[in-house]
Amino acid sequence: MSEDSRVHEVHMPTDHELVLKVIPMPADCNANGDIFGGWVMAQVDLAGSVLPARYADGRMATVAVNEFIFKQPVRVGDILSFFATMVRIGRTSMTVKVEVYAERFRSQGQYIKVTEASLTYVAIDDNGKPRPIPSRPAA
Repeated sequence: MSEDSRVHEVHMPTDHELVLKVIPMPADCNANGDIFGGWVMAQVDLAGSVLPARYADGRMATVAVNEFIFKQPVRVGDILSFFATMVRIGRTSMTVKVEVYAERFRSQGQYIKVTEASLTYVAIDDNGKPRPIPSRPAA
C-alpha cells in the first residue's frame, strides 16, 4: 500500500447512494499519465444527475457546478465509486453533492476519496425553460 493511500484511506459513505461505478482507461489520461480532470468532471455530472432525475419527471439540465475539489489523482485501473445525496430541492432546481472514492488497482478493498462536488440541476420544459418540480419523486 502506498503512503498516500494509508494517510487518506476512508470508509465508504453509508448516508449517500451509490449511483455509478466506472474504471478509467488509458485513453482517459492527461499528459502527466493521470486521468484527465475533465473526464472526471463528466462522470461526476452523470452521477450527479441520477437522483434529480427521480424528482424532475422529465427533462433537466445542469445549470451550475457550485464546487469541485480534486483531492487525489485518479489513475488508470482505479475502480471509481460515485456516491450522491440530495442537498436541496427548490421550485425548479435541485442541488446534489457527489463524492468519488477510488479503489486503487493494486489495493483492492481500500478506498480513498479523490473528488467531491456540488452541482445544481434545473427541470426544463420542451423549450428549455425552467419548470416546476413535481412534489414527490417519480416512481
